[in-house]
Amino acid sequence: MIIQVELPGVRLGVVEAERTEVVPSGAELLREMDELCTRLRQRYTVETIAESPAVTAVRGMFRRWGVDPSKYRPSSEALLRRVVQGKGLYNISNVVDLSNLGSIETGWPYGLYNRATISPPISFRHGMKEEKYEGIGRRIWHLTGRPVLSDAQGPFGSPISDSTRTQIAEGVTEVLTVIFAPSSASDATVQAAMEMQAKRLTMYAGTRQVSSSLIG
Repeated sequence: MIIQVELPGVRLGVVEAERTEVVPSGAELLREMDELCTRLRQRYTVETIAESPAVTAVRGMFRRWGVDPSKYRPSSEALLRRVVQGKGLYNISNVVDLSNLGSIETGWPYGLYNRATISPPISFRHGMKEEKYEGIGRRIWHLTGRPVLSDAQGPFGSPISDSTRTQIAEGVTEVLTVIFAPSSASDATVQAAMEMQAKRLTMYAGTRQVSSSLIG
């Protein structure tokens, strides 16, 4: 899937998965999540998260977009803070959970979307005046000046919070993952993140066909 990138300082890792089954997470995935959460709690405190190279790079990426990362926290940093506070990751479904796992592992925001509801062309741009959507969690997000993924129907995602329109739910079989990596990230690092996402989708969600591409 081609995404036109209009914002600076970012590389997009795009993973497309077909024939995926959205179900509750199994014991093996939950164990992997718990093990990583334990390691991160040992490594960071809420005060030292900002010293993480990945968090620093993502915050710099937000600033290049004209967005204050302290006011509009990147989704990856919000997850890391939750983990370090001892709250663990959310348990929503296998596909959502494994993507959150990848996000705290890399320190980068992951966007996760029902590909069947997306109408190309897709762009990654600033939200325009009066654009908004219903965010997951029932909050209305006003998108003016914020980074958004947009298709022919309008904005549907962001490295801050995604919309209900393209939300992953039971019955979804086509999954699009967008990894928002800082431009300083190497090809090898972003490729490794995409490969791990594809591997986990295959292991934990029964995906039978995966393709990936690096943009930027």
